[in-house]
Parts: sequence; structure tokens; C-alpha cells
Amino acid sequence: MSGYSAHESCYIDEGCEIGDGTRIWHFTHVMAGARIGRGCNIGQNVVISPQVVIGDNVKIQNNVSVYTGVILENDVFCGPSMVFTNVINPRSHVSRKDEYRRTLVRRGATLGANSTILCGHDIGRYAFIGAGSVVTANVPDYALIVGNPGRIVGWMCSCGVKLASGRAVPAQATCVACGSEFQSNGEALAPIAERV
Repeated sequence: MSGYSAHESCYIDEGCEIGDGTRIWHFTHVMAGARIGRGCNIGQNVVISPQVVIGDNVKIQNNVSVYTGVILENDVFCGPSMVFTNVINPRSHVSRKDEYRRTLVRRGATLGANSTILCGHDIGRYAFIGAGSVVTANVPDYALIVGNPGRIVGWMCSCGVKLASGRAVPAQATCVACGSEFQSNGEALAPIAERV
């Protein structure tokens, strides 16, 4: 007996791995070769392509396609209708399956509703991509990204509360909600004593 649950309208291909406690909702397709961790919540009308790797406790909201080349570490949140890509220059009449680019979304990152993540970039730990934003470059840990193209407008705590505004990395920051403390490592924030 499997340790996950999937609605009867789903297609779960043989040859995929799904961890205990994961729930998969209506009209979702998990393809052969995909790996999904424990305790995930996969929404309605989601596609998980071959060779995708999804960690534990990942939440993927409705209408998201997770394409080959995408790796989601533990505790990632994918908002409704957000978009991944895996080819930089797609053409209908040109096969580019040997040109897929990796996209790595590190632990705890949030990808807001209707955001777009162009392939070949890393999203840092606990980064926060605002709704509708378009990511065209690597994103540092704890950065808050908004706009098209996405740009750093602030810094976020791992609990989801804003620590500081502006592009410059603050020398130090303390979360008013959970008390976690951070310091600059030169390019991003790094936790001193996270409490989340």
C-alpha cells in the first residue's frame, strides 16, 4: 500500500516516486521518472515532468507545470499559475530536448502567483518572488524580488516577514515577528540564529 493519496482523476505514471503523506489533487499528472518527497501538497491541474525532483513539504498550487530540469528543495511554495521554463529559445519546429537548462529552487523559497522563472537560474534559500514577477537572473538567499524583469527590492525572513527594504544587503537585521537574526555575507543575508 502506498503512503500518498491522489484523486481518482489523476494520472500517476509507473516509474515515479512519491513520498509518504503527499496529497495530489484533481486532474494532475505525475510522469515517469519524477521524484516527489514526503508531506507535499500538489494542487489541481499540475504537471510534474520526468526527472523533476521535489523535496519534502513542498506546496504546489493549482495550474503549475514543473518541467524537466526543475529541482525544488524542501519547503518550497509555488503559487497558483506560476510558470517554469526549461528551454531558453523555444521554437515549435526545432527540437531542443538536449538543451534543457536546470532551475534550482532552494529550501524555503516562495514563488508567488503568476510569477515566471526563466530557466537556468538558482533561486536562493527563503527568497520571496512577488506575484507576477519575472525572474531573469540568479536570486540571492532571503531576497525579495518584484517586477519585470525581477529586481531586488528588499530582504525577507524565513518566516515570511520583511526584514529590510532596498537592494543593498543590510549589515544586520532582526525579524520583528520571530526574532531570527541575520547578517550580510557580502552578497546576501545569512542567518545568525534562525528560530523558524
